[in-house]
Amino acid sequence: MITGRALNRVDGPLKVTGRATYAYEQWEAGQPLYGVVVGATIGKGRITRIDTAEAERAPGVRMVMTHRNAPAQGPRDESIQFEYWRAQPVLTGPEVHHHGEPVAFVVATTFEEARGAAGLIHVEYAEGRGRFDFAAHETEAYVPKVVNAGLPADTAVGDFAAGFAGAPVRVDQRYTTPYEFSMPMEPHACLVEPRGEDLIVHVSCQIVDAAWTSVAATLGMDPERIHIVSPYVGGGFGSKLGVHAETILAALAARALRRPVKAALTRQQLFQLVGMRPTSSQRVRLGAGRDGRLAAIAHDVTMHTSPDVEYAEQTAATSRSLYAAPHRATSHRMVPLDLPRGADVRAPGEAPGLLAVESAMDELADALGMDPVELRIRNEPTVDPERGVPYSERHLVDCLREGARRFGWERRPATPASVREGRWLVGYGMAAAIRGHFQAPTAVRVRLEADGTAVVRTDMTDIGTGTYTVLTQVAADGLGLPPDRVRIELGRSGYPRSWGSGGSWGAANSGTATDRACAALRSQLLDAARSDPHSPLHGLPAAGAVFADGHVRIGDASETLGALVRRHHPEGLEAVGETLFMADDPNYAAYSIHTYGAHFAEVGVDADTAEIRLRRMLGVFSVGRALNPKTARSQLIGGMIWGVGAALEEEAVVDPRSGAFVTRDLAHYLLPAHADVPDIDAVLLDGHDARANTLGAKGVGELGICGAGAAIANAVHNATGIRVRNFPITLEKLLPGLPVED
Repeated sequence: MITGRALNRVDGPLKVTGRATYAYEQWEAGQPLYGVVVGATIGKGRITRIDTAEAERAPGVRMVMTHRNAPAQGPRDESIQFEYWRAQPVLTGPEVHHHGEPVAFVVATTFEEARGAAGLIHVEYAEGRGRFDFAAHETEAYVPKVVNAGLPADTAVGDFAAGFAGAPVRVDQRYTTPYEFSMPMEPHACLVEPRGEDLIVHVSCQIVDAAWTSVAATLGMDPERIHIVSPYVGGGFGSKLGVHAETILAALAARALRRPVKAALTRQQLFQLVGMRPTSSQRVRLGAGRDGRLAAIAHDVTMHTSPDVEYAEQTAATSRSLYAAPHRATSHRMVPLDLPRGADVRAPGEAPGLLAVESAMDELADALGMDPVELRIRNEPTVDPERGVPYSERHLVDCLREGARRFGWERRPATPASVREGRWLVGYGMAAAIRGHFQAPTAVRVRLEADGTAVVRTDMTDIGTGTYTVLTQVAADGLGLPPDRVRIELGRSGYPRSWGSGGSWGAANSGTATDRACAALRSQLLDAARSDPHSPLHGLPAAGAVFADGHVRIGDASETLGALVRRHHPEGLEAVGETLFMADDPNYAAYSIHTYGAHFAEVGVDADTAEIRLRRMLGVFSVGRALNPKTARSQLIGGMIWGVGAALEEEAVVDPRSGAFVTRDLAHYLLPAHADVPDIDAVLLDGHDARANTLGAKGVGELGICGAGAAIANAVHNATGIRVRNFPITLEKLLPGLPVED
């Protein structure tokens, strides 16, 4: 079996030699024009005057598009359930909804000419009174109809108020998380090429079908005239699930000028134009007996949303399946602000939700004088505590115990601020992780050629997660071929449709569909061979058939796949495999399907300066079957590093006067660097969740971030005795409370 082995990335040589071309690197269309987006410099109001004359006279300028001359576009259709498939019109009027919103698009012969001309546009505004301060408007919160993934906004089981009031030990705390951004290495970029009546759109996107549908709806074009091309994506983390202004503007310009147009957002523009994780205020209440068993859990979340495009992150949903308690309540509330809309950022819901819940569990462990690992084990449910259905598989306790053993958790300081090494205060922290596993409609076509090679086609994308490699492994096993006899083709709208890369569903969905297509091909080949008098397999029982090394074998008889295909299907043989939307799959109604993990961290805190240093970190995870342990481990470690950022560094700050993000580059919006993460490891437990899909595999990429930040926050408390509930944990929040050495 090749699936389940740590196969090196099959696309690795292309990437390290520069032959894997990304959206902005496409040159086949010839010399393109270049587009630059001009953003609003106010946070709310309307344009009263826009003077483009000087820009239009500038050297090389071919077009200056504003709301006065932008082509008509399709309206946003709120009846379409998922945001990313809707039209995304731009420059539709003089109103300004948030700082940085596009007010013009300049197209010129070179990028430098376009950028220079963009600075020559003069815009006057009538400023309105914007709502930019979350805390100042928190009382205006309302109840959304549903939250992300179609989940209910509120849930209740039992009588939380009575259960909490009667609990001998209670925790009631509020935790806040800031605005956060995805910030992929490759900025959002595109090249749009007009070709006759068609548009070829090279774009960095996570879901090709969403881009295809959205561009067609926005431009009012026949979708068959739109061709999305996205074979390589340099990271997305949620920010590329849908297309953004630069793609729509480039498409409008290319169509009008009949020339290819390239456009890329600057790093600064990403902070205004691609959405962000909403800021949140989370109240967590835990009521427990003296034995540590939870009687009541409540998780109430208030977060920002745009008044124009609602996005309700499912932050409180993390508490619905994690721990047992008879009395439960969760809620979500939305505060409309005149800021860019909220959007999916890696592990939406679970990442900020577990930061609060797992910090609160650590506070409960302190109040009880109980080991935090033992507290979690004591509250392990036997069935999903809110849905009342069994778990498909659940190995959270195994993750906790194995992680504690590997990490040396028994050496954890029992008393906070009690261990010191020179000037460093040392502490240990841990947290549990849970993330829902999702299934979305996906189709894959597998074709066997007459030479015995296989071609796998789907519009699924590879955002750096290893799709090319995983599908190679699944197809090679499914057809009994060596990996070098399998070719994967991804990221084109003409290929069978998928939900792309997002939600940690990509590998499991596309892998399962590939496996099913291969099964259909095996069946067709066996039928042909057993009914063919010229085949060595003629008349032999199908039950004993084995596909391996490019052959079909039954007992001592064998024939190559190539020979079978050439004789019966000289033009090639193909089959399509599919997965259903989870709402149509009975397993997802009958079972609670999740992935799990446990994080352990050791930190040092400088007793004089409050500098925090992560010393080491371990995560142990249960994800069903790991299709490729090497790429899976890489994904998990990447997620854990995101948790480091959430706990200690990441914070986008809004100027309450203008609605602009003042931390709008990577010098001020801080992310972990190599020196911040000296020793980190991720361990995968063996598993196979047959109820998730036929491969037994579940999502990996986002699980690593879930709970990771809380483990670090809890370690900081263990080191210093200071509990910071306003994330990230920065120097000024620790310094006043640091213990003074006698």
